[in-house]
Amino acid sequence: MNRLAHETSPYLLQHADNPVDWWPWSAEAFDEARRSNRPVLLSVGYSSCHWCHVMAHESFEDHPTADYLNEHFVSIKVDREERPDVDAVYMEAVQAATGQGGWPMTVFLTPDAEPFYFGTYFPPAPRHGMPSFRQVLEGVRSAWTDRRDEVAEVAGKITRDLSQREIDYGSTEAPGEEELSRALLGLTREYDPQRGGFGGAPKFPPSMALEFLLRHHARTGAEGALEMARDTCERMARGGIYDQLAGGFARYSVDREWVVPHFEKMLYDNALLCRVYAHLWRSTGSELARRVAVETADFIVRELRTAEGGFASALDADSDDGTGTGKHVEGAYYVWTPAQLTEVLGDEDAALAAQYFGVTEDGTFEEGQSVLQLPQHEGVFDAAKIESVKSRLLEARSRRPAPGRDDKVVAAWNGLAIAALAETGAYFDRPDLVEAAVSAADLLVRLHLDEHAKLARTSKDGQVSANAGVLEDYADVAEGFLALASVTGEGVWLEFAGFLLDHVLAGFVDESGALYDTASDAERLIRRPQDPTDNATPSGWTAAAGALLSYAAQTGAEPHRTAAERALGVVKALGPRVPRFIGWGLAVAEAYLDGPREVAVVGPSFTDEGTKALHRTALLGTAPGAVVAFGVAGSDELPLLADRPLVDGGPAAYVCRNFTCDAPTTDPEHLRTALTR
Repeated sequence: MNRLAHETSPYLLQHADNPVDWWPWSAEAFDEARRSNRPVLLSVGYSSCHWCHVMAHESFEDHPTADYLNEHFVSIKVDREERPDVDAVYMEAVQAATGQGGWPMTVFLTPDAEPFYFGTYFPPAPRHGMPSFRQVLEGVRSAWTDRRDEVAEVAGKITRDLSQREIDYGSTEAPGEEELSRALLGLTREYDPQRGGFGGAPKFPPSMALEFLLRHHARTGAEGALEMARDTCERMARGGIYDQLAGGFARYSVDREWVVPHFEKMLYDNALLCRVYAHLWRSTGSELARRVAVETADFIVRELRTAEGGFASALDADSDDGTGTGKHVEGAYYVWTPAQLTEVLGDEDAALAAQYFGVTEDGTFEEGQSVLQLPQHEGVFDAAKIESVKSRLLEARSRRPAPGRDDKVVAAWNGLAIAALAETGAYFDRPDLVEAAVSAADLLVRLHLDEHAKLARTSKDGQVSANAGVLEDYADVAEGFLALASVTGEGVWLEFAGFLLDHVLAGFVDESGALYDTASDAERLIRRPQDPTDNATPSGWTAAAGALLSYAAQTGAEPHRTAAERALGVVKALGPRVPRFIGWGLAVAEAYLDGPREVAVVGPSFTDEGTKALHRTALLGTAPGAVVAFGVAGSDELPLLADRPLVDGGPAAYVCRNFTCDAPTTDPEHLRTALTR
């Protein structure tokens, strides 16, 4: 066992038995590099990363390679999901030097943590123009030994270049109609009208851009925006990227048609997409959107919930292929051949399943295997028969070796899940989903928040890590708590959101209104990371803008509103140019342009049917970013309830926007109208 044996990260624990003498990221590791006059090998990955597993098996489990590393390098292993700050800083260097990046990330550093040589995956033998990992190690060692001055010069220049990089922040003005219209035009130009989504292969679920499109349609009535969102959601839900048997989305599709996924399932993707499909249903009444939202929520709770009540990070892409050799193969758990269908279902139902799910003799994946899809069919299938087929296939699949699960709880991603489950539970009368959201929120408060309301990023098995929360943790957890406050009417969640957002204002915002990914008192790296672009998840920057805006609408807090407006300046700069990579920022800008609207629902009791009807109508309103306060008349639980009396002794709803309030209404239909365009 090496030094990783006592870490909380499942990814680091996967390497605890390597013959490599790994160190976790720590000052002690760099002290050892200085003491022994050796360069540092920094290897960054994550638990469900396929090529991370491949390189580990080929190189880090290989004793001669490990012996060479142990003699000539200090080797540091980092879980990018635990330390996104470390990952971001060195990934920026890799991309600047090589024009590309990815994981595993392999970087060689001086003992002062300055990078001088970069790469991603290196094979055990030269391949496709790539040197072998051993060749790389020997070359780096030779340069360190024989050309130290040159290495120091390169490392110093790279570090200086990184530290001098500045974000084109634009201004501190939020975007207006013109910028959002140009962003919509940019998305339209990149849209794939035949297959849905944006761009070519590989194709990632564009959840945040879809939120923007739905909000833009709700605010302006632009049918093209709704059509892009609706068609993309349908294509994804019918494709192999969606698990047709158990629900939940894979990370991305390797092709343009959404057929073959990269099979890992991430909490953040499923939380974001669950919310998108719930919002699509809210806008259109689509039965497909309802089904996918509920199935995805059920997947999150069933397969990712931990014993402590939080949600695990991911399911691996790879699993044992079931041949008895112990070999792990990507997608083995999910794919089918016609013969396997027949074995489970018999000839007649296997033929039906093959037609219904698009399973062919040639296969749509590898070695004659097919990923289950839901192609468009002519004719009608017997619904009861299809449900029977799905049930039997799911039961048979459950007997296969399951993919591994990364059990660490990441605060930010749990915040996204809390928001999705709270809203989905409220929309579809699933109190169990709301309860699951509350349980996860309770865990974050009990375990991840300290006595000063500072947030730890990760925990595992009820043990909190020493990794400090970054901006996305504070922002996404606040977003989840704000959603819970709207759904439950419990002011404690608004209060906790306020604690977190006060930390954002105090530690993450500079005098210009720009935001940093790490707090002002965080560990100093060679560069303080700062990235406003939305990629797999909302950036901390845009997530903070959204949470600050909602909190200000709930409370009237002017500093939070001002900070949100200033943060949206980056959306004004980037939205028209790269709308695919600032989707959540654009969605927040839609809420800003709409107000956002503030809805207070008061009643004689929480259980009063009229009060519940108005509350549900408020939650189902499509006005972008509208906030909802719900409670008993006279309560001081939530600020928006202040001075909101009953009307003629009965429940009432108050709608305000931009410091102007409508007359209170007791009619759900009137309220619905007030919360639409």
